[in-house]
This record gives sequence, structure tokens and C-alpha cells, in this order.
Amino acid sequence: MAELLLDVLLVLALLSTASAALLSRDLFRAVVLFIAFGLLLSLSWVRLHAPDLALAEAAIGAGLTGVLLLDAVSHFRGRREVE
Repeated sequence: MAELLLDVLLVLALLSTASAALLSRDLFRAVVLFIAFGLLLSLSWVRLHAPDLALAEAAIGAGLTGVLLLDAVSHFRGRREVE
């Protein structure tokens, strides 16, 4: 019963972070929600007994892509303030 509750909470958290990231008007908030989504997705891979995919999702999906997106947002904000 506890495992089912954890799975349902994980699915609800994934759906809420994905929809919040898509509907967010602030780019920084959308990127942070994208990183949170990637970390939650890596937890779901662990629940599905796929630790290799969980590590790849955490490293690439949440880590590397998140850092690159945050860097892009900072460049976009810097260019927008100059104009």
C-alpha cells in the first residue's frame, strides 16, 4: 500500500512540475521546474528498477541540460537589460 501511495505521489508530482514548467511565463522559473522534473523522473526510473537510466537522467537531463539552460537564460536576461 505504501509503495502504491509513493507511486501515485510521484506521478502527481511529475504532472504538476511538467505543467508548471510549460505554463510558466518566467524563464528562470521554467528552467528550475525543468530541473526538478528531471530529478523526479530519475526517481521514477529508480522505482522502475532501472538505475542506469536514473543516473543518466540525473546527470544529463537535470544536471547538464539544466546548467546549459540556466546559462542561456542568464545571457538572454543580460541582453534584454542592455536594450
